[in-house]
Amino acid sequence: MDFTEKPISSKEVFDGHLINVEVQQVKTPEGNIAQREIVHHAPAVAILAITNDNKMLLEKQWRTPVAKTTLEIPAGKVDSRDQASADHAARRELNEETRLQAGKLEKLSSFYTSVGCMDEYMTLYLATDLSPVANALPKDQDEELVVKKVSLNEAQAMIASGEIEDAKTIMAIYYWQGMRANG
Repeated sequence: MDFTEKPISSKEVFDGHLINVEVQQVKTPEGNIAQREIVHHAPAVAILAITNDNKMLLEKQWRTPVAKTTLEIPAGKVDSRDQASADHAARRELNEETRLQAGKLEKLSSFYTSVGCMDEYMTLYLATDLSPVANALPKDQDEELVVKKVSLNEAQAMIASGEIEDAKTIMAIYYWQGMRANG
């Protein structure tokens, strides 16, 4: 069966700093007319940063959409400074947010963050052999972060208790758990 929906019309309803929103009228394969609301977001990166003493870095920060403080792995969007390179964005974000650099940066996976309404495509990296940066990049003016180090057991407990609710962070912790289980 062909699942492709055919756009009939499209209208940009919001053009913002972080996202753009488009409303489409589409014709489904069955011939029905439906409305699709699409959030367009730049590609993004997330970093599972493991310290030399085998702890992961988490960032505590306020997130307005959920109106609370969250714990997340370092992350950010690929922007003009990166010339479309997710690797560059991962190294830049690690520097900006944690003041660390990775001796080894390995791509783990790429995925859509919320396919029901958003086109954001994120690449998850594993950063190891961490050391302080020689040249710290400017932090984003609108971000207030506190970096925290936790063990795998602590991170798993934080998922179980609901302290960590962010999907990319949970995915990274489960990857780390699998990595440890496989030696």
